[in-house]
Amino acid sequence: MINNFKKAIAVFSLMIFGSALLYNCEPEIDSLGEQLFLNDGTTGNEVSYDLIAYNIKNNDMIRADYGTLGSAVIGAFSEPQFGEQKATYFTQLRMSAYDPDFGTNAVVDSVVLVLKPNYVTNSDSLVTTTNESYVFPKGNVDAKLELKTIPVTKYGKTKTAGTATPLTLKVNEVTEFMGSFTDSVFSNKDYTAGVELGSKVFNGLAKSVTITKDSDNSTLFTSTNDIRIPLDKTFFQNKIIAKKGQPELKDMSSFIRHFRGLKISVQENNGYLFSLIPNDAGMQVIMYYKYDLTENGTTTRPQTTFNFSLGSANAHSSLFTYNRAAPFLQYVQNNQTTGDEKLFAQGMGGPSIGVKFKDTDIAALRSLYLNKKAAIITAKIRLYTDKSTWDNSLLKPTELTIVQRYKNAKGDEVSSFTSDITSLSGAPNFAYLKAFNLDKNPAYYDFTITKSVKDIVEKQTGLEYKDTYFKIDLAQFLRSTDGVSLAGYNLTTRPFAKERIVFVGSDPSNANRIQLKLIYGSK
Repeated sequence: MINNFKKAIAVFSLMIFGSALLYNCEPEIDSLGEQLFLNDGTTGNEVSYDLIAYNIKNNDMIRADYGTLGSAVIGAFSEPQFGEQKATYFTQLRMSAYDPDFGTNAVVDSVVLVLKPNYVTNSDSLVTTTNESYVFPKGNVDAKLELKTIPVTKYGKTKTAGTATPLTLKVNEVTEFMGSFTDSVFSNKDYTAGVELGSKVFNGLAKSVTITKDSDNSTLFTSTNDIRIPLDKTFFQNKIIAKKGQPELKDMSSFIRHFRGLKISVQENNGYLFSLIPNDAGMQVIMYYKYDLTENGTTTRPQTTFNFSLGSANAHSSLFTYNRAAPFLQYVQNNQTTGDEKLFAQGMGGPSIGVKFKDTDIAALRSLYLNKKAAIITAKIRLYTDKSTWDNSLLKPTELTIVQRYKNAKGDEVSSFTSDITSLSGAPNFAYLKAFNLDKNPAYYDFTITKSVKDIVEKQTGLEYKDTYFKIDLAQFLRSTDGVSLAGYNLTTRPFAKERIVFVGSDPSNANRIQLKLIYGSK
């Protein structure tokens, strides 16, 4: 009978760690694994252990530059638990051609900054209006204008008195050299800025415009899902046109020291956060100007454009500033001895969550394994949202990340994917995280750490539980180019994850406190 039990354990372990089809398909114990144990006279036991969970402060700072910003967040949002957060974006710009010839008597007509936001993809949100009697100003051409609007994706106070919360977008010249796009920049870096170049009251909509000529239906103008902010034409006349033929415009290196960049921010302290796509080819400044053109003795002043790219190869960075609320300051204590009662998770440099096991619980599990031949079947960290403090209309996150950390023989801290993710990431039906009741209060999340716990409990030498902990972040793992496998344990959306949430931590008086939910088989 003992031999049969050991065979069942071996077969079940192979299924757990070698086939995702039989792993994590049921809310609790895998049904086939349960049959293997029960058919051999083995009992499945479910137990819960309190965990030591604490806030990792991160000093409200994170690397936020070209190498990490898959999106760039702008805006401001304030609520009672975390407090006020503001996000500002800095970017260089590059000329479409260097040492340009703008022609004779070139004069700037207008300048516009074009931003490409992330927007709602639901077609039900698209609104189309048409003006059949539009007159295109360049040449006074009879035309038709079609305007399509769609909301940008927002997080925060999206409505005020039933309408979209207005935000005042501001654009300033950056007067401090921003360096190279390969430089590392952290989110507390505030580049020196000078004169305001433009502003716009933003109603939360991205716009697409198509203007077609009445006579032949040819396209006169088109733009797609963008935000346009008018800029100071006199500034560009002096900064660009007046420098024709001079060293400042001769090459890229000279230009990014002459015109050092743009700062894009919001005026308000409470509204919402939204994201731009920093390396989109449509992120640009367009300068419209006229110049003298003499042909056959006749001089005209045609209008043309000159573009400045804000996209790839430019240095980008984000500035995140915080004015923390009283609950945040009270509970975010980094208590690694007994844990923090409430856990504040936030992207964009906000806190992470650390999770450790208690000495007595690991000792008890090792005793079960060694003395009673008990085998761990499933192990999960269960994390509840805090019902009392996080009862609001903000969408709860669908994904969080978890990594494991330990100290090696030299005492250095090493981070990696959890053993479960390393073994099964990308396999069908495997999920390291399951979220429940996201539309209710409270919601909860289960993190699968079965193999990680088995490694700690069953390993006789090497990795010690006292040097091991898990780190949970409000972010998503980035995917590799195949769209399935994870790119790396340290490659996540955390530098631009707008969400925040409060969980129940190591609060002994709260039934929803963070716990290890474990099922083991025994005779």
